[in-house]
Amino acid sequence: MECCRSCGRQLPSPFLDLGNSPLSNAYLSEKNIHQPEVYYPLEVYYCPHCHLVQLDEFETPEHIFSTDYAYFSSYSSSWLAHCKSYVDMMVERFGLNKKSLVMEIASNDGYLLQYFKKYSIPVQGVEPAKNTAGVAIGKGIPTDIIFFNTAYALERAKTSHLADLIIGNNVLAHNPNLNDFVEGLRIALKPQGIITMEFPHLMKLMENNQFDTIYQEHYSYLSLHAVQFLFKTHHLDIFDVDELPTHGGSLRIYAKHERNTTREISDRVIRLSEREKKAGLLDCYAYDRFRQKVEGTKRSLLKCLIGIKNEGKTIVGYGAPAKGNTLLNYCGIRMDFLTYTVDANPRKQDHFLPGTHVPIRHPDQIKIDKPEYVLILPWNIKEEIMAQLSYVHEWGGKFIIPIPDVQVIEA
Repeated sequence: MECCRSCGRQLPSPFLDLGNSPLSNAYLSEKNIHQPEVYYPLEVYYCPHCHLVQLDEFETPEHIFSTDYAYFSSYSSSWLAHCKSYVDMMVERFGLNKKSLVMEIASNDGYLLQYFKKYSIPVQGVEPAKNTAGVAIGKGIPTDIIFFNTAYALERAKTSHLADLIIGNNVLAHNPNLNDFVEGLRIALKPQGIITMEFPHLMKLMENNQFDTIYQEHYSYLSLHAVQFLFKTHHLDIFDVDELPTHGGSLRIYAKHERNTTREISDRVIRLSEREKKAGLLDCYAYDRFRQKVEGTKRSLLKCLIGIKNEGKTIVGYGAPAKGNTLLNYCGIRMDFLTYTVDANPRKQDHFLPGTHVPIRHPDQIKIDKPEYVLILPWNIKEEIMAQLSYVHEWGGKFIIPIPDVQVIEA
């Protein structure tokens, strides 16, 4: 990778190399499990000018997201609760009503907009994946099956279909064309409108060793500093920020047009900016320390699993998240360690994980086989999963949590 996708400056060498991996959501069916897979380098770069952490673009978003995308937001009850709480808060805080228009970018299966509909607030989804968009449309949620960009925003501006609120949850990091995307936000927003974007916080990723959230579908790893730089380039100001527990620690930024003087910059923005500086996010040496921690985690996890297998014990996985595929491929964990994994999403069941080819089963398989250990791959919702699997204590089963540090927990 030569130039930063945000500021265009020349980039130094990558500070972290997670090896080569296939696309993390490219789950395999029985019929294509023996076909060749394409592997991509997972090399991570830091731009010292605009502070954006990023991957090179080896595969286009159109290839990754526009066909049969495997991730459906509605399968996590904790995520749905988070979204309902957000909607209730936004309606009250910003006085959204039946005359407002709420647009969500990467609206998936309508998981969030359904809650605005309950308030009778007009909504518009924008979702490139046909299968997830089709589910939303089936729920009565208007959804344009298209990638959001400047061209799309200009078409909406021609018909004055501008938004009072534009939402983007975990989409900013998925777009390699950051400047085109943010310029589209500016164009599609009403003069007094609000933008909220949620994304995993780079500071938490580094503090809590969440290297498995690095995969090809995530082109960028975002700090408040990097997003402020990007938005300011397009005459948008971040006036508030929330720190959230979702996805291991996320930010929700609130943005407005630069010329909109009705909202002052919150102290939370100033304080978080200072904390990022103290955490070393503007210091290239912090990224080298992060690399050393990642390499140590790989050794610790393999040591744990090797010890369990040497005792003749069985290990299965819980979950088939994209982050789990980074972890397993980087650490070289295949069926010699993990007999299978389970997932509640029926679209993943009876498929195989990319790269490792670990089979994905229905969660009931754990009750049938009674494995001694369960490796929880979506560690960010480990409490929810351990509560669901509390029955494994009946046969003395244990949980393995790989991130931020390897832990073995009694059921």
